Amino acid sequence: MAASGHGWWPDPILAPAHHALKKQSKKKPAARKQAAMGSLRVAELFAGVGGFRIGLERAGAFQVVWSNQWEPGRRKQHASEVYTARFGTEHHVCSDIATVPTSDIPDHDLLVGGFPCQDYSVASTLKNAKGLVGRKGVLWWQIHRILDQKKHKPRWLLLENVDRLLGSPAGQRGRDFAVMLASLNALGYTVEWRVINAAEHGMPQRRRRVFIFGERGVRMPGPRFDAHEYLLKEGLFACAFPRAEAVGDIIRFPIVNDLARLSRSFNQGTSRSPFQNAGYMSGGLVWTMRLKAVPTEGKVLGDVLVPPDQVAPAYFIPKRELSKWKYLKGAKKESRATANGHRYHYAEGAMVFPDALDRPSRTIVTGEGGPGPSRFKHVVLAPDGRHRRLTPVELERLNMFPDDHTAGVPDNWRAFFMGNALVTGVVERLGRELARRAVDR
Repeated sequence: MAASGHGWWPDPILAPAHHALKKQSKKKPAARKQAAMGSLRVAELFAGVGGFRIGLERAGAFQVVWSNQWEPGRRKQHASEVYTARFGTEHHVCSDIATVPTSDIPDHDLLVGGFPCQDYSVASTLKNAKGLVGRKGVLWWQIHRILDQKKHKPRWLLLENVDRLLGSPAGQRGRDFAVMLASLNALGYTVEWRVINAAEHGMPQRRRRVFIFGERGVRMPGPRFDAHEYLLKEGLFACAFPRAEAVGDIIRFPIVNDLARLSRSFNQGTSRSPFQNAGYMSGGLVWTMRLKAVPTEGKVLGDVLVPPDQVAPAYFIPKRELSKWKYLKGAKKESRATANGHRYHYAEGAMVFPDALDRPSRTIVTGEGGPGPSRFKHVVLAPDGRHRRLTPVELERLNMFPDDHTAGVPDNWRAFFMGNALVTGVVERLGRELARRAVDR
């Protein structure tokens, strides 16, 4: 498919790029008025190369008023450079978010970010944030700090993470997510979440991520609240991604407000997380259930491939190295030894090789770049019978980014960025539904 002037394709299932906003009464809440004007203000944290921004701007009712991107331990801030090359330097900060005063962040209606998945446990109290485990573990508390300290708190937040967040850490399944829910509850937010696999909704990559939506100013559900109805038909995710069915019953349980106690004792002695792939929290009460998407046919890996004459020679795999790729992709049952001589049995299943062109791609990983043989890199069969890796533009298309969005930095970095990015079509659909609600309410 040929590239368009502004990228590649919008979500093929979505309506046209801008909603017709309904007429409202003269007295409107601030966020509702902003939505009617087509410019809900957005602050973008952990911005990467701007996936959230692309999706929201395509949705048509959002304006990013502040963004932050900073990678610890890196001399060259490639992601921030790409972001500013595409969106400009105004209102963008390339600094450790922990050093940015909350007062420097302008008021906004929506806070978004794909924050790193680390250990979010509390050492003793929330104030002792330095006790968190892991170098990046404090980043959740930076989100909390901003929400807590802003005098005019954002009405909404939309966050993205790997789906294992719902079951981490291994020794206390679901504790990290419980701490997040309790901290948001203390700040006056209700929270809805859903695990979304982009490929099940017509998008070209099998990328599964949990999206977390928070909203302030929502009344706690009454005794007649039907969580099943809400999660399947009424919630943000149900309206943006309506093709789903329930698998099993609703699970309902409270979470305590004492974060230190919650961190120490949540789900001790059990091997499974209570959090299913969809749920809702209000007033410290959690309703959660397992949903199964009804797949929608759409784009596949073959749709993203560029014409053969646009593929650089470096992306073709030399015949002499093909056996290494086949070995790494193949099934294995073999004896291996550690550095100290300890022998163990190693086994793994085979992967499709080359990758099927008539299905959505596998999940892009950060190690997708570089010519070295790998089990996890994508390999496709060219029309002339040669095997090759995916180009940066093809990786961008799998995440529904504009063509050459990451151009200007080394190709390995471009692949790394796409391994960290989200599928922008998911954000676009969520943005459209949120914009509609902002106007209607």
